Amino acid sequence: MMTTTERLLADSTDIWEQYYTHPFILGLQNGDLDKDKFRFYIVQDYLYLEEYAQVFALGAAKAKTHELMQVFAGILGAISGVEMNIHNGYMGTFNVKADELSDSARSLDNLSYTSYMLRIAYEGTEVDILAAILSCAISYEYIAKNIVKNNPQAADHEFYGSWIQCYSGEEYAKTNQDLVATLNRLTQDYSEAQLCELSEIFRRCSQYELAFWDMGWNKSMA
Repeated sequence: MMTTTERLLADSTDIWEQYYTHPFILGLQNGDLDKDKFRFYIVQDYLYLEEYAQVFALGAAKAKTHELMQVFAGILGAISGVEMNIHNGYMGTFNVKADELSDSARSLDNLSYTSYMLRIAYEGTEVDILAAILSCAISYEYIAKNIVKNNPQAADHEFYGSWIQCYSGEEYAKTNQDLVATLNRLTQDYSEAQLCELSEIFRRCSQYELAFWDMGWNKSMA
């Protein structure tokens, strides 16, 4: 019998398969991604993470157990530490100043994505929140590990290597393991109707993830 996470992934296979062959991802894998595209992406992703963190904070506020509160808080800490550190490193490389970040507008895809997750966070249950954040959290791990599998030298690339090392690393994976285990445990007695609702949330967020890669590739604000 499939776990809930396996069920959600199976229901979105057609979307996830497109991640691995996306030109932005292949550019990271081959090390020939246009740095202007990556600069655009990393600024937008930084802005995304600010709102993404709010979703975890709402999850912690809604958590009915101390254990679940710790899961949300732990991932929030990883965002503030591991992911933000990578982004800050690239901000320095690209000479992105604080005032540029504060003056930067979120792209339409970025804004739509975070608005959707925040709506789920405000209106849904803590399990709905877990389903909403799962796509982003584990897709980065899956993508980075697939890059390393296809090109082991990619993790040592002088420019993109630190991004690949971060998301393919054990520290990031451990946080995801806690997230997956918690979602699977809380939904083991869910009905088919409840699972379908979670699958719809997960699939929508997976579509937003794909659109985010499109946005980075096209440097699109629309």
